[in-house]
Amino acid sequence: MTASPPLDPVAGRVLVIGNGPAAHRLTERLRAHGHEGPITVLGAEPEPAYNRVLLGSVLDGSLPASAVALPEVDAQVHLRRPVADIDRAQRTARTGDGQEFGYDVLVLATGSRPLMPEIAGLDPARLAALRTLGDCARVGAASGPVAVLGGGVLGVETARALLARGHDMALVHREPHLMEHQLDEIGGRMLAERLGKLGVDVRLGVKAVRHREGRLVLGDGSEVSAEMVVACTGVWPEVTLAQRAGVSVNRGVVVDDRLRTSDPRIHAIGDCAEHRGRTAGLISAAWEQAEVLAAQLTGGETAYQGTPTVNRLRARGIDLVSIGSARALAGSDAEIVTLSDPARGRYARLALHDGRISGAVLLGFPEAIAAVSQLHDRGLPMPADRLSLLLGTPASVPGAPVELPEDAVVCRCNNVTKKSLITAWHGGARSVSALARATRATTGCGSCVDDVGAVCTALAERIESEREGAA
Repeated sequence: MTASPPLDPVAGRVLVIGNGPAAHRLTERLRAHGHEGPITVLGAEPEPAYNRVLLGSVLDGSLPASAVALPEVDAQVHLRRPVADIDRAQRTARTGDGQEFGYDVLVLATGSRPLMPEIAGLDPARLAALRTLGDCARVGAASGPVAVLGGGVLGVETARALLARGHDMALVHREPHLMEHQLDEIGGRMLAERLGKLGVDVRLGVKAVRHREGRLVLGDGSEVSAEMVVACTGVWPEVTLAQRAGVSVNRGVVVDDRLRTSDPRIHAIGDCAEHRGRTAGLISAAWEQAEVLAAQLTGGETAYQGTPTVNRLRARGIDLVSIGSARALAGSDAEIVTLSDPARGRYARLALHDGRISGAVLLGFPEAIAAVSQLHDRGLPMPADRLSLLLGTPASVPGAPVELPEDAVVCRCNNVTKKSLITAWHGGARSVSALARATRATTGCGSCVDDVGAVCTALAERIESEREGAA
């Protein structure tokens, strides 16, 4: 690919197509890196930008829809403006209502679209996805039993959320165990057992074939009750605009390490982008790409090298994190550490290379999640006492929030370090909610709430100890 024409950080026009978390983060980081020129954002949805990762919390009623809204950004944001086509020669994008927007740099942040199954006899009004706030409202308004199709991360989170709302729930997954891309067989089976104990009717190794009279008929002839069916059966990168414009597309919009497409004036980030043959599909990857691209467009030389795959399940009452892929847990060249405690619903499996974590599954070990994640992120060796690490014994957990060095990242989503939390705490932010307002920690996927709380508590205890010592 040829070099991108440099963007004037003062006057260059940036046009972003899409108004999801990736687009929002890019706009925010462009301003933070000093871009003063016009930024225009074209979004198809009627709502301002919001955090899609937290839709499950809206669905289960623990958060109002207003709570997932993202802060306003310094840009011209147009809602309900789907883009119809891109004219690369004239460097313009035309919306469905015929309005044209010029650009010096165009960024595709068009996300992905759900793959919807075909089920004989199912009224389309009874089939929904869960990708937008509109979908969330529609599913949340359903009455009667619900069946979720797909036992990946989203499917498990959705089933748990709807169970919390009081629905009779069935989770139907065509693979032999849940979350097969993140978990090994034992982990997937134990997750299914945990969901079953909570009240979800889990059906594995079967698919839905037809719907009749409030019942979903499965491939093995069995049935589950379902007034509504929610499809969590995968997504596909939204590449229609790129294809129309003649930009190189494979599964996603193909980008290089500078997040450039085959047209050096067009970039792509988030779910629609394919980097080194992979489409990430994780919010952490979208935000890292936004950070890298913002730096690139304002004169930096940072290259995108990919984002580690870390999935933390956001399902009430289930502590589960997966690092890397299920394949990493089965590597013949890895040292494997396993702890299985079925009676308590606990399971841990770590893959180590040269004593360092290359993959992990932790189910039912909330005290170890922060430690293992930090050891993986920082490439640090596992301590010799691995059992104490998994059980969360404080003296044996070098990755625990209170023991981390100050430059360690506590909130991945917003790149908030322990030092930033300490600074905000001494500045008067003395609670998790106050730290969230000051630093934005916990406002991404929400999985760092406990870690931020631990730092907050440790600082308070330290001050109290110093006062007692002075007395």
